[in-house]
Amino acid sequence: MAAALARAPFINPRFACFRLAIRESRIHTRGVYAEEPIPARRKVIEYTGEKINRRETSRRAEGDYTYLFELDKYWTIDGAVGGSGAEIINHCCAPNLYTWRRNGHILYMSLGEIQAGEELTVDYRFSDKTETVRCCCGAGNCRGTINLKGRRVPAAGTPTSSR
Repeated sequence: MAAALARAPFINPRFACFRLAIRESRIHTRGVYAEEPIPARRKVIEYTGEKINRRETSRRAEGDYTYLFELDKYWTIDGAVGGSGAEIINHCCAPNLYTWRRNGHILYMSLGEIQAGEELTVDYRFSDKTETVRCCCGAGNCRGTINLKGRRVPAAGTPTSSR
């Protein structure tokens, strides 16, 4: 179902607390950008989508592009089906948003002040038990992978040593 890049993503104003836009991103295909300043420690947008169980999550996770966000040990939100636009927010090792799960909702909150025109990012914090995914965020403190404790993967074109 969600095996391809979302075709026509949009920001659903019902779930966004600020004016946001989807544009091309240097991190990965498209990203979400602030269209106005966002103060620190504020709700920015809710991650929405179809609520699916573990079995359906496993089935949908097979695609190249997925918008799956684990709500708890049993439920997952598939942002590709009924997403608010938050599913387009890219990963960064130095994010300007953090995730807050509250009463069955997934909220993206601002860490600090976010300027108009700035791309919104969150640390996906993929488990070290899943396949290692290379990070392309470009942050100075980039850990090389989207995974939390995964093996550090050198950036493309970076020479590796075999000490």
